[in-house]
Amino acid sequence: MSHPYVSEDHEGKPWFEWVVAAMVVIATVLAVLGHVKAATTVIAVTAIITGLIRLVMRERSPWKVRSIGFDAFIGIGLGVGLFILLALVPVGIV
Repeated sequence: MSHPYVSEDHEGKPWFEWVVAAMVVIATVLAVLGHVKAATTVIAVTAIITGLIRLVMRERSPWKVRSIGFDAFIGIGLGVGLFILLALVPVGIV
């Protein structure tokens, strides 16, 4: 049985993680300004893109948290779930 890597040498690339962090900051600013739908959309799209990147690029992906399946499922699932919530729950104006 192989032991999963936990060191930063085998994790994602810092530049990509900073891009994701920037998207979170943008979403936060949008939410504070009252654009909740836009903020949620930014997070949802970012999550789906990171999930797809991990799924397509596999081990070469700049975005790594756990296994390929876990990362793709969580990213895509979060994004789709947020879009479903946006459709079901009325929130602020974009």
